[in-house]
Amino acid sequence: MKSKFFLGALDAGTTGVRFVILDEEARPLAAAYRPISLRFPQPGWVEQDPEEFVMASLTTIREALSEAGLKPSQLAGFGLTNQRETVVVWDRKTAKPLAPAIVWQDRRTAARCQELRTKAAVSREIREKTGLLPDPYFSATKLEWLFQREPDLLRRAQAGDVLVGTVDSWLLFSLTGNHATDHTNAARTMLFDLRSLCWDDELCQLFSVPRQALPMLKPSLSVFGYTRREIFGVKIPVAGVLGDQQAALLGQACLEKGGAKVTWGTGAFLLVNTGEEPVAPPEGILLTVAYTAGDTVRYALEGSIFVAGAAVQWLRDGLGLIRSSQETEELALSLRHNEGVYFVPALTGLGAPYWDPYARGVFLGLTRGTTRAHLARAALEAIAYQTYDLAEIFASALPWPIPELRVDGGAAKNNFLCQFQADILGKPVLRPVNLETTALGAAFACGWTLGLWSPEDIRRLWKMERLFQPTMPVPEREKLLRNWRRAVERAKGWAEEE
Repeated sequence: MKSKFFLGALDAGTTGVRFVILDEEARPLAAAYRPISLRFPQPGWVEQDPEEFVMASLTTIREALSEAGLKPSQLAGFGLTNQRETVVVWDRKTAKPLAPAIVWQDRRTAARCQELRTKAAVSREIREKTGLLPDPYFSATKLEWLFQREPDLLRRAQAGDVLVGTVDSWLLFSLTGNHATDHTNAARTMLFDLRSLCWDDELCQLFSVPRQALPMLKPSLSVFGYTRREIFGVKIPVAGVLGDQQAALLGQACLEKGGAKVTWGTGAFLLVNTGEEPVAPPEGILLTVAYTAGDTVRYALEGSIFVAGAAVQWLRDGLGLIRSSQETEELALSLRHNEGVYFVPALTGLGAPYWDPYARGVFLGLTRGTTRAHLARAALEAIAYQTYDLAEIFASALPWPIPELRVDGGAAKNNFLCQFQADILGKPVLRPVNLETTALGAAFACGWTLGLWSPEDIRRLWKMERLFQPTMPVPEREKLLRNWRRAVERAKGWAEEE
């Protein structure tokens, strides 16, 4: 029996910050959450206030400790996981942000990325070094855009007075004073060489990002620093840092080659562990780092869907068609089938495998008989169709099969969605007891880093809540997929002329 200990997980997501405290059996003891506001100053622009992340982090840590009845000194440490690609720029001396955070969903650099794609040699270099595609999703063109519009900011960055980084770097600096990041977050910037695990000078030059402004690179499973004593009265280790999707992969205990998970959150992200060697990614799919520990590197293929759970949020908040996201399950099950109604949720363009920033959302197949139940069902089905698109293209690239899919995130609570995913994929779908696998992965990373949990412990601590087996006849599945592909074609390129 392991001796008793407590670990934390700080999860700085797109719409909120959560802090969870777990015991030695990975049982959640307490949790606190604070929403983070998003701003949309222009069509396609998405921004956040970096200071909100710091305030929300401090508040949730204190609230969770209070709920658990623990003193800060009783926390062995906490792991950090975060929304990726979002960039923050701040003053080294004052630790104050110098611009709004530009969020991963932001599309303001679409034209620049389109220009890069037309330059075959440049696009190929980016792909070979980073595993990514030129897209506004990633950090490099966001930083380039900021520096072009504020030349003084660039000069100060070149002088070492201005620092840049993703959300993990910003929080680490704010909490510990260290300017660092891990390899999984660095791998999402379009400035990082996947094989050498270093910032790439040529890419930094291409995007005019000074090397001296970038954070120090560290293995994911390492100690990144200690909280400043004046914050909590003690110095708490920040041990283990992972981008949110890599954290979810670890939280789903996908430690073996072929282990696959999809997180249905604001967006949807399918990752499969490919082991120690990078696998050549098929067109439209990304190669990334799953995690690093000492000299050990694990790679993953990733497909990123921009709008998943956000489509349901839009039905609720944007259109007022539903009162809560939970209502969609009942509405979907009230219909025997979709009756030809499809929704392509390209509300911020299409991500993998299409990478079309000019695609726009579209409902198809509407008639006078269409009700809100059809629209709710179409939104849920769209999440599963997009996940299928990624799994299918992954299967074409891998020399071994993906035997099952583990699901997590808020939308994984929806039984209709999980069953429809198993049906449309033709594979078992496994739902864990703990759906907050991003936070769980950060806690696993912390425990592993501090020597409190082994990989064998992590496999043991993962628990399945329900198994969904495919039951849909193959002809029905194929018909649904054919119509989905037709719908996607109609959504592509809609805003290009604008």
